[in-house]
Amino acid sequence: MSQSTMPAYITSLIRHFEDLRDGTHGGSASREDKEGHFGKAVELLTPVARQVLKEMNTSLLCDTGQVTESGLRRTSDGGLNASWTLTWPEQRAAGIEPIVLQAYFGAGFHHPHLRGTTVRDWPLNVFGEEDAAAQLSILRAIASSDLHNLASLRTIGSFLR
Repeated sequence: MSQSTMPAYITSLIRHFEDLRDGTHGGSASREDKEGHFGKAVELLTPVARQVLKEMNTSLLCDTGQVTESGLRRTSDGGLNASWTLTWPEQRAAGIEPIVLQAYFGAGFHHPHLRGTTVRDWPLNVFGEEDAAAQLSILRAIASSDLHNLASLRTIGSFLR
């Protein structure tokens, strides 16, 4: 199977393993260059992450939720992070964590990852619009898993259609 016909998640894993083998990310070896790739990836992922959370808000929460985003920021450990968050009244009242999609590049990491509130570390290999669009199913899986892991019947039963 050629790389052009491989599913996006397989291509992402192959890039991840190549990065680990070579100590690079997107062909870059320096932290500064890798962070440049990460900043661009966050820009490209933003509309995809928003789409996923808006789908959940519309389809599951009857548009009672709110989607917010952090923008690119430096973390306390010197890494970089960007997040997109879905909150809703029942979730806040119950004191459970929101649904969060994160792009995360830890200070000690060789390359960045995607993660959720409860779902951890999926390789983040986004270098163009096509790569970002291919993350849609991965971001949907992360958000859906988080909803499953975080929400109780008490908090979701009142708004499911």
